[in-house]
Amino acid sequence: MRHGHGYRKLGRTSSHRSALLKNLAIAIIKSEKIETTLPKAKELRSYVEKLITKAAKGDFNAHRAVFALLQDKISTKKLVEDIAPRYQSRNGGYTRIIKTRLRKGDAAQMAFVELVK
Repeated sequence: MRHGHGYRKLGRTSSHRSALLKNLAIAIIKSEKIETTLPKAKELRSYVEKLITKAAKGDFNAHRAVFALLQDKISTKKLVEDIAPRYQSRNGGYTRIIKTRLRKGDAAQMAFVELVK
């Protein structure tokens, strides 16, 4: 039973899972819309929204906190200077998940994850 279990394992070790989320977060920051499987999208939503909340302060420590999780200078700069200021007046709900199709190979439910305008 998964009563109160806080995350999806996604069939990966913890280090592989954290690398996956980091890379998906970098991808969504760069292009602002990506397609992935539904369980990955639901995990990514929590990860990215926490990053945007940290980046919303916009100071040097925000840069440090975001870079510690992303390890990508270009994405960190874009998140702190361009994306996070858009959401200053918004309390959460920075992403949207739209179910799209079943993947042909394994019939996995696919979804778009995008940043809300």
